[in-house]
Amino acid sequence: MSAEPVAVVMTTDLTVGGMTCAACVNRVEKKLAKLDGVTATVNLATGRARVSHPAHVPPEELVATVEKAGYTATLPAPPEQPEGGDEDEPESVDTRRERERLTVTALLAVPVLVLSMVPAWQFRNWQWLCFVLAAPVAVWSSWPFHVRALRGLRHSTATMDTLVSLGVVASFSWSAYALFLGGAGEPGMRMPFSLLPSASEGAAHIYLEAAVGVPLFVLAGRFLEARARHGTGAALRSLAQLAAKEVSVREGGSERLLPVEQLRTGHVFVVRPGERVATDGEVTEGSSAVDLSLVTGESEPVEVGPGSAVVGGAVNAGGLLLVRATAVGADTQLARIAKLVTDAQAGKARAQRLADAVAGVFVPVVLALAVTVLGFWLGAGADPQAAVTACVAVLVVACPCALGLATPTALMAATGRGAQLGVLVRGPQALESLQHIDTVVLDKTGTLTSGHMSVTRVTAVPGGLGREVVLRLAGSVEQGSEHPLGRAIVAYAQRAVPERPLPDVGEFSAEAGRGVRGRVEGRLVEVLAPDEELPPALADALPVAEAAAYTPVLVRVDGVAEALIEIGDVVRPGSYRAVDRLRRLGVRPVLATGDREAPARAVASALGIEEVHARCTPDQKADLVRELGEDGHRVAVVGDGVNDAAALAGADLGIAMGGGTDAAIGAADVTLVRGDIEALGDAVRLARRTLGTIRVNLLWAFGYNAVTVPLAMVGLLNPMMAAAAMSVSSLLVVGNSLRLRAWQPTRTRSRTR
Repeated sequence: MSAEPVAVVMTTDLTVGGMTCAACVNRVEKKLAKLDGVTATVNLATGRARVSHPAHVPPEELVATVEKAGYTATLPAPPEQPEGGDEDEPESVDTRRERERLTVTALLAVPVLVLSMVPAWQFRNWQWLCFVLAAPVAVWSSWPFHVRALRGLRHSTATMDTLVSLGVVASFSWSAYALFLGGAGEPGMRMPFSLLPSASEGAAHIYLEAAVGVPLFVLAGRFLEARARHGTGAALRSLAQLAAKEVSVREGGSERLLPVEQLRTGHVFVVRPGERVATDGEVTEGSSAVDLSLVTGESEPVEVGPGSAVVGGAVNAGGLLLVRATAVGADTQLARIAKLVTDAQAGKARAQRLADAVAGVFVPVVLALAVTVLGFWLGAGADPQAAVTACVAVLVVACPCALGLATPTALMAATGRGAQLGVLVRGPQALESLQHIDTVVLDKTGTLTSGHMSVTRVTAVPGGLGREVVLRLAGSVEQGSEHPLGRAIVAYAQRAVPERPLPDVGEFSAEAGRGVRGRVEGRLVEVLAPDEELPPALADALPVAEAAAYTPVLVRVDGVAEALIEIGDVVRPGSYRAVDRLRRLGVRPVLATGDREAPARAVASALGIEEVHARCTPDQKADLVRELGEDGHRVAVVGDGVNDAAALAGADLGIAMGGGTDAAIGAADVTLVRGDIEALGDAVRLARRTLGTIRVNLLWAFGYNAVTVPLAMVGLLNPMMAAAAMSVSSLLVVGNSLRLRAWQPTRTRSRTR
């Protein structure tokens, strides 16, 4: 019996043009969803559609479907033409055209607005000059609105362009009627200006100020929106710009300059002082400090040497480095960061999905309301121009732009800011989960602690050889050992006495479970497990080390005990502040580790964590997460290893340390790039601020229409003021989102170690 073939699901990104509001977004998503097995998420702010589709639906069919809906669509650039590079030129051309259209519109519209609003300046036949100036605005300046409105009509749909186009046509047509047939063309005609529509006395009023004001304010608003939205993506573009363009590859003792696209895994390349590391790699020669602030958010330079891993995009702040490439192209950390940020910006929060659903029926409802208002006022015997004015005001004021921009602009700003701070969020669902977590399960090794053994304290016998001499001798003997404790002693000794190289060791021997010994500069040096007979100073230090779950080793020189060295996996400096900040945010920390009870309790005690689960297998960690969830808690898990992957995937929110394994990062919803647990508090606060910003944006977008549409229906809103209010509404939403770009994590005071 043959198994059914598994359907292959592909993901394609499309660039969609011609969208202007949430109704456009809703229409594109619905059209794509009608294809068999296709789902799509469309982002108004970025103009991108992320489409999941089966393999039998080719990308070309997706493009054709979008175009049939009345919009333009293009497939992404080929791999050899990376995003963010050659796209700048077409964008600049479009921006230049928009600026030119806006400038010409302003030059023509401003005199009309001034003459219409200041009766004292209305000279003889002023209205005819205004008509001549307004005609190009109503036709040429508004042409994009008319074209998109007609395209929508052809596809039986209506968007904000429909509303703007109808508003301009109605006000200009009424004004033309008033001038030619309604008596408003008389040479001595004067027209008073009022913010509220008023009935005419004698000659019909003209509304040329609305005919020019609506396109002027809408064009100005869109131009400013585009610039503001461009700003929300600044962090993502800065990530793209971190990639080097050329790289010096060393082969056979000579160097040659290559485009970075030709760099391959295994190539050895040169990184000179001040240059960016071309790609992820491992240092083969040289030592230096590298600045990772633009990649991970970590402000302190990191010292690297032979064997150290370096990240593409980091800046070499010191000496010459030779680096062997370990990952290139899409496999680099920088590329993965950029992809995660892009993916996050493509998603939608629950509130935005509701807004899009409302926008799908909003424009047809507005059109029905406008017709109803016109019919009601005419049927009630009102002045025809008052009825037309109320109808036009309803059309113009009810633009759903703000609804479509509420979430994507906030997400773009927040995910970009998060990337700058070393916090990568997969999407709005992760942000929503971050906002609501009340319990966080923390791994110990590599998360709260450094993840590698290091010397924590050295206690020397008073009156003996002295701390520096003992360290130098112990480090020399341990050079022959491969044990983690020995490597920790060697590294500490080299840092403690940097001006004097460690001498060679002779007669070296190692005894499993006991220690090592050797002869250094004529002295017999032993580094062993401590025995029961210790000098008083060392005997006092031994219980303290064991209570802190550190491993003590005794250093004897020529048979005399000289020092006790304590070695362990030390708590990260940021862990104290991180746990303290989580408590302040109302999040309960829980420690779950596969390590022994003693070191787990010691770390928990140092950090003030009350609930501890030691010797946890991966299955037990996953069970713990499930039990906490069943008790009603919203659980986040923080980990960095393969053993954490199951718990990360089963939690309400999985958070991976940036220096962890690919399995952990792949199972997580949030990645702390800089490998600092303190960034978790930043992530929670950023999530809460972002979701709060989205709620304010949507509240404003809905509230604006709830107030202005009724005012327009009862004739209390001038069409020109309606256009200005509509543009201001969208700008306020974008401006509120842009505040996230300047968000700074607040460093709280806490105890230090």
